[in-house]
Amino acid sequence: MIYHVVTEANWQNALQQGFYEAESLAKEGFIHTSKSDQVAGVLERYYNGQSNLLLLHIDEEKLTAPLKYELAPSVNEEFPHIYGRLNLAAVVKVEKL
Repeated sequence: MIYHVVTEANWQNALQQGFYEAESLAKEGFIHTSKSDQVAGVLERYYNGQSNLLLLHIDEEKLTAPLKYELAPSVNEEFPHIYGRLNLAAVVKVEKL
């Protein structure tokens, strides 16, 4: 299982479109995701003080886009990156944060 933080508005947009594309897909070529033990650090570093956030629980076996684990030098950890759109069928749970 991998995880992705998204705003409620962006998730609602994805549900209407039938797929999810994070801004990072256009800018960096992939969607940032995390392993379970990395979620708290991601929330602290990038989403501190924000509200209306959701945590997507993603079954990597159901992804249609390639998934690669790559080193994030800023924290010296490998993170899972989705190289393409996130197909909604891979999202097995949506948790309000």
